[in-house]
Amino acid sequence: MDKNCGCWAVLRRSVQGACKASESRNSAKSIPRSSLVYDAATETRYLNASNREMYAPDDARNSSEEPNSDPLPLDKKPPNQLLQFSFHELKAATGNFRPDSILGEGGFGYVFKGWIEENGTGPAKPGSGITVAVKSLKPDGLQGHREWVAEVDFLGQLHHPNLVKLIGYCIEDDQRLLVYEFMTRGSLENHLFRRTIPLPWSNRIKIALGAAKGLAFLHSGPEPVIYRDFKTSNILLDSEYNAKLSDFGLAKAGPQGDKTHVSTRVVGTYGYAAPEYVMTGHLTSKSDVYSFGVVLLEILTGRRSMDKKRPSGEQNLVTWARPYLSDKRKVYQLVDPRLELNYSIKGVQKVAQLAYNCLSRDTKSRPSMDDVVKVLTPLQELNDLAILSYHSRFSQGGRRKKKPDGIHQLSSNQSKSVRDSPILSGKHHCK
Repeated sequence: MDKNCGCWAVLRRSVQGACKASESRNSAKSIPRSSLVYDAATETRYLNASNREMYAPDDARNSSEEPNSDPLPLDKKPPNQLLQFSFHELKAATGNFRPDSILGEGGFGYVFKGWIEENGTGPAKPGSGITVAVKSLKPDGLQGHREWVAEVDFLGQLHHPNLVKLIGYCIEDDQRLLVYEFMTRGSLENHLFRRTIPLPWSNRIKIALGAAKGLAFLHSGPEPVIYRDFKTSNILLDSEYNAKLSDFGLAKAGPQGDKTHVSTRVVGTYGYAAPEYVMTGHLTSKSDVYSFGVVLLEILTGRRSMDKKRPSGEQNLVTWARPYLSDKRKVYQLVDPRLELNYSIKGVQKVAQLAYNCLSRDTKSRPSMDDVVKVLTPLQELNDLAILSYHSRFSQGGRRKKKPDGIHQLSSNQSKSVRDSPILSGKHHCK
């Protein structure tokens, strides 16, 4: 068999019978869709749900998913540039899928670290050849065959510096595996929430911009693609902190012509999905923009989109942050306290305003991802660090009770109130 093409027709036939069973398993995690009215109260009710994978009821799926809406027509083959691996090759490349090579785990199964030859599909010794990430689909996993095919379809044909590269795939009996480029620094989620050392402000801006460019590319093509699962765990980082979008299993072809939206089953993750999409199943590129706004808030605050460990009024990040985003006197209370004064004063203002716009309840008021890229690009060059302004004020006039915009207290006693410190410029802090 030609290593560069494989038998796509066989793959597609296997998908036809498998997706229905996969969907029925997922229906146990269904959510109610009792209201299509999008107001603040309804939004809060949906936003306060737990941060988990969500799937619409079977009846809603059957009525909202367009008939024959498979990612590819049946006679279409995978792109020629994709390599077809045998299961034996990937088993050897990952050291027999040994536990210490696991990079991550999700509803789909496990991701293993492996090594392959530079110019082929054969396995290589650890540390030689090309390092890859091998994603294995569990037969009973939440990510069914339809999602697996969508991943091959989209990532096999879409190429951009801010999309993770799909190298190849394996389909053998009931085995379904995907082979990606290895992303050295893992996910943004790990860096924001699981590392002791805080992610520097400059890296946060670089990552936000890279992810925005990836979404903008998907939205602006001749055949728009809606990502539908934008979240920190799906943003992977290379050694230089360049961001790349991964996991296209939920991606969907966007509306074309005079269509305003795509009607589809409701999938994604609570805390990131746009409320109007959760409530109606109507999907547009602005659904991705909302999700980007949530991630931008996570980057700014160092808080998760949903965190049940926090006080009741702070568990949902969007609900808690909204009142602060549009007020320059309050916005610095949102900044990740671990950054202390190592952030751009103007950058925080711009990021907060951008997040506020992306999270607008009116979808038409949300910016396009191209506009988001334009806002974020100049923020890379800002060097107005709050700590420099802080030291400048002290060197000019000694210790003062009033501090410039965006300046937090530095002493150990004051570090506790980083978010509560006064934001001045001749103005009193607004509680």
